[in-house]
Amino acid sequence: MNTERYSSPAIAAHWLIALLIFAAFPLGLYMHELPLSPTKLKLYSYHKWIGMTVLGLFVLRVLWRLTHRPPAPLPAPAWQQTAAEVTHRLLYVLMALVPLTGWLMSSAKGFQVVYLGVLPIPDLIAKNPDLGEILEEVHESLNWLLFGLVGLHVAAALKHHLIDKDATLRRMLPFGRV
Repeated sequence: MNTERYSSPAIAAHWLIALLIFAAFPLGLYMHELPLSPTKLKLYSYHKWIGMTVLGLFVLRVLWRLTHRPPAPLPAPAWQQTAAEVTHRLLYVLMALVPLTGWLMSSAKGFQVVYLGVLPIPDLIAKNPDLGEILEEVHESLNWLLFGLVGLHVAAALKHHLIDKDATLRRMLPFGRV
């Protein structure tokens, strides 16, 4: 059995991005429904900071992945290997597209992202409220797709751990041994 673990940077990026996504999604749902207030604006800032952090970590993760091979897949039926590959690729695409559509939406709506309240991030496009509304819908739809894929990813990891009793999950845990 392949007992090779993922590298420490890959594990750290995986769990940090996961925690940020788990924070950003419910925050986005909550803040969206609030009436305009200083609290709502503050929560939007936090949401944007989380998104930009995910985007930055995603770039670092991809660069790491391009220069460091992950462990070989564990033995599994071909359909599971294919499902895992497709799911992982879609997760990678969404880790880029969700924050990018949020950034584009902010730009189009005329609200510049100011990272951590101190670093203005350049707008990607000129102010265009109509496009901003479209990008809001795209951003929301991509978030729901990400939510579903993360759920599938978690369910598959738990299935491997609890039912198959293989090392799939343990190879990505930040503690313990495979």
